[in-house]
Amino acid sequence: MTLGSSGGSSVVVPRNFRLLEELERGEKGIGDGTVSYGMDDADDILMRSWTGTIIGPHNTVHEGRIYQLKLFCDKDYPDKPPSVRFHSRINMTCVTPDTGVDPKKFGLLANWQRSYTMEEILTQLKKEMAAPHNRKLVQPPEGTFF
Repeated sequence: MTLGSSGGSSVVVPRNFRLLEELERGEKGIGDGTVSYGMDDADDILMRSWTGTIIGPHNTVHEGRIYQLKLFCDKDYPDKPPSVRFHSRINMTCVTPDTGVDPKKFGLLANWQRSYTMEEILTQLKKEMAAPHNRKLVQPPEGTFF
């Protein structure tokens, strides 16, 4: 996230300030409550390991299912995207069991910009669940994990 000024220069928000903003936003809840995220370990001063939750969208095979994800923000975040893995088993065109969410098949990660957030990743994954190519794919049994 950069903050612009009238002089045409911009200030780059440091990584930890950015992650603190994201933590605060995640704790407040997002939109309709079907997407949420927070830190795995409150004592992790580097704020690397996060857990996300997506409740499957209506009128899809995902409806009512609760999906857990792991997001890992390396030292280069937000300049580079976090790694994103589904903990809950899911069948989607952009997810592989070996590597998690495939950045080449998930546009937000493939075209990552510093201004993007973990919230946007989760929200976009929920939209991807409802996309025509994913909305009716046969799913693994509910409650199974990678």
